[in-house]
Order: sequence, then C-alpha cells, then structure tokens
Amino acid sequence: MGLTANWSYPTAIKFGAGRISELADQCKAAGIAKPLLVTDRALAALPITAQALDILDAAGLGRAVFSEVDANPTEANMQAGLAVYRAGGHDGVVAFGGGSALDLGKMIALMVDQPVSVWELEDIGDWWTRANPDTIAPIIAVPTTAGTGSEVGRAGVLTDSATHRKKIIFHPKLMPAVTICDPQLTVGMPAFITAGTGMDALAHCLEAYCSPHYHPMSQGIALEGMRLVFENLPRAYATPDDLDARANMMSAAAMGAVAFQKGLGAIHALSHPIGAVYNTHHGTTNAVVMPMVLEFNRPAIEARIDRAAAYLGIEGGFAGFMARIMALRESLSIPANLSAMGVSADRLDELTEMALLDPSCGGNPIELTRENTRALFESCL
Repeated sequence: MGLTANWSYPTAIKFGAGRISELADQCKAAGIAKPLLVTDRALAALPITAQALDILDAAGLGRAVFSEVDANPTEANMQAGLAVYRAGGHDGVVAFGGGSALDLGKMIALMVDQPVSVWELEDIGDWWTRANPDTIAPIIAVPTTAGTGSEVGRAGVLTDSATHRKKIIFHPKLMPAVTICDPQLTVGMPAFITAGTGMDALAHCLEAYCSPHYHPMSQGIALEGMRLVFENLPRAYATPDDLDARANMMSAAAMGAVAFQKGLGAIHALSHPIGAVYNTHHGTTNAVVMPMVLEFNRPAIEARIDRAAAYLGIEGGFAGFMARIMALRESLSIPANLSAMGVSADRLDELTEMALLDPSCGGNPIELTRENTRALFESCL
C-alpha cells in the first residue's frame, strides 16, 4: 500500500499502515513519559491494544490502561478515568479507539486539575476560557475506526447522565499533539461498526457541505470527503482487509471532522438525543435519519446537492443523490427507521426538546422549530 504520508493539517498526522510502531517515539516527542492509554472495554481485550501497550512498555513508558468507557461516555466514566490517571502519576493520554475512547481520553486530559466542572466548559461562547490551559495534559490520538474524526478535533462529546444530554466540550488544547492514523488497526472492526462509523464520516461531510455558513475551505474538504466515502466504504465493508479502502476511509473521517467547522445540522441534532436516551450507535443513528433530513432540507439545499452529485458522478441531481444514499444504506444493512432501533413515539416530545438544545441546530439550512423538529422525528419513525 502506497498511502503513507506525514501531514500537518490540522495537527501532526502520521498516516500509513504499520505506523502504530511509532507510538512510543511520538509520546516522547510530546513530552509524555508515563502515558495512560484510554480505550473501551471491547477494544481493551483485542490484540491491537496489546500491541500498542507492548510498544509503550518496550520503550520504558509502562502499559497502564483505562477501559471503563461506555459507548456514549458520561461524566462518571470521566471521573473513574481521572482517578486512575492521578493515582498512577501519569503525564499524558494516549486516546486509543473509536470516538467514545478518543473523546473520553480528551476529557481526562482536560480535567486533570481544573478550577471548574466539565459542564462549565461546554462549547458555548467563550466558556473554554474558564479552563486553566497549563494543566491540560498532552494527548496522542490513535483512531481504530474511521468515522468520528475526533483525532483531529478540539472538542469531545460527553453525556450528562442526569439530563441525558450529549454536550460538546471544547478547548483549543484538546487538539491532539500527534495523531497516528494506521489503517491496519481498522481491519478487525466488526462489519456493523465499519458501516456505522463510515456513515458517520459521510454525515459529517454532508452536513458541513450543506451548512449555510460561509467557509469555502471546509466546503471543499467536505465534498472530496463524500467522494472518498461513496467510493471506499462499500469496499471496506465487503473486503475488510482492503488497506487502500481502509486508508481512504480514515482520510474521509478526518476530513469530515475538519469540515464540520462549517457546521452540522439536523442529522446530528436528532442523533445526539437518541443516542443519549436509547444508547444507540451514533454513526448508525446518523445513517438512519439521513434521508429524512435530506428531504426535510431539500427546499434549501437542492441546488447545492445537484452540484455535488455532478462532482461525484451521480446522475439525476438531488433525486439521484438520494437514491445513492438509500442504496448505500441498504448495502450496509442500516436499519430502515428509528422504530427498528427501538425508538418509540411516546418520548418524541422529550427528544424534540433535547434536539432543539443541541448546538448542531445552528448549522441546519432550514431553521428548526418545535413543530417541524417533532414532525421530522415522526418521519424518521
């Protein structure tokens, strides 16, 4: 595989098969002598995690690991991780895994010694300035899925277990010092995780592209990211050891996270509360509501989607683009609707209120109101 490179956008990225071998060297370069590797429960038992710990241990950096990470991590997970971090005298975090582990690893690095609670650092206005930047621990990010793009972001998502709200916690120093993107680490993903995380990457690119905010750089990245997903996700799903497809999906995931500086929209505004209440997989939930949101936004985005379809080689403009989305969902065995994921109509009022509080609302091309948001949820059932 020839897809190997060093990039410096938006952080230092060591990209290519086998580059997990550089983990210890990158920790040392970031000033980390005693890292805590943060991952999820399932991943902790897999050979790729043992490999990463072996690399750290062989370099004299220990093999400390914290894996009490829920699929939708909460402040309780964070507090448990902080206790392990402090007790072990660690000086940096290796965030290793999918979006949940990456996000929680960032939260642990952020909250080691802060004068405020994590909820006072939500991504609202300049709340991030409340944090003491000098106490934020350095982060090395190692994604093992290709979806969230958290490895190149300055924020993490944490679920408030009291309110069941997903909140975005932001600080500029949450950007990892170094990211290692090794597509070999994604080969063993279960098929449904390959599908869900890949559709998450597509949702990020699609919503960024459709956002009404002005950011032509992000819009261009989003468009090319969509192309990579359409061309490579079916290959990665059907042939898990196709390293070129896996590498291109890792690129698309990072591109989606860079692009959504331009904004997200109703796909995420609906998906976040569903995940918080029903503990569904985030990317899969995005995939389920994606066509309904596209149809909802059609009056505002049809001309833009027509242009995207032309670039992507899809005939038929908006209708052709929608047909491609539906075909992709079917090929990946994505559930047809929210009812198939266990979402029931009796909680739609609650979900609607939560969606309207989600910061993703602000990037939707059509303003979300209580009435049209509830109707949109109903259409997704």
